[in-house]
Amino acid sequence: MNRLQVLFLVLLLGFVALVWLGTGRVSSPKVVESVSSVAQPEPQITQTTQTTQIKRIDQGLIIPVAGVRSDQLVDTFTASRAEGRTHDAIDIIAPADTPVLAAADGTITKLWQSERGGTTIYQLSADQKMIFYYAHLARYADGLTEGKQVRQGEVIAYVGDTGNAGPGNYHLHFSIAIVSDPKRYWEGTNINPYPLLHK
Repeated sequence: MNRLQVLFLVLLLGFVALVWLGTGRVSSPKVVESVSSVAQPEPQITQTTQTTQIKRIDQGLIIPVAGVRSDQLVDTFTASRAEGRTHDAIDIIAPADTPVLAAADGTITKLWQSERGGTTIYQLSADQKMIFYYAHLARYADGLTEGKQVRQGEVIAYVGDTGNAGPGNYHLHFSIAIVSDPKRYWEGTNINPYPLLHK
């Protein structure tokens, strides 16, 4: 072997070592497979994405309880809850059976009875980027079904005290989450509804 060949071999081995240790960046060849057979990575939610989403919903979100004014809202987003949890939502106090309104246009994704939330609704926003979650409901509005398209301001339920709200503690637990996969409506990054509603 001449010097040029030895130098080439050393450089090649050094490059392979960098790739092997994970410090190099080499694009792997793309393999074409059917979408159904390959798990797709979830997009990362960046601060920029979150800020854009907040600005978008800030332009048209309404308080989801009939008759409640913005100056009556209390920011409970960071309040402590059992088992070391934070609230990640706001509680909107209102009398029993006050109509709960769709905060924005969208689709009813899931009607759910849960131990903590009681009678609940998951609503996907029209652009499929947000989930609005309504909990402790007394009951659903007549005719509300999963898959139903709802308009902002439409009555979808009534304020109650179901789940772990406590008897007589009538309020709507309302949260907003940015989701990367609308089919996984129970996952997402929670954002504080209070500044969006307290205008």
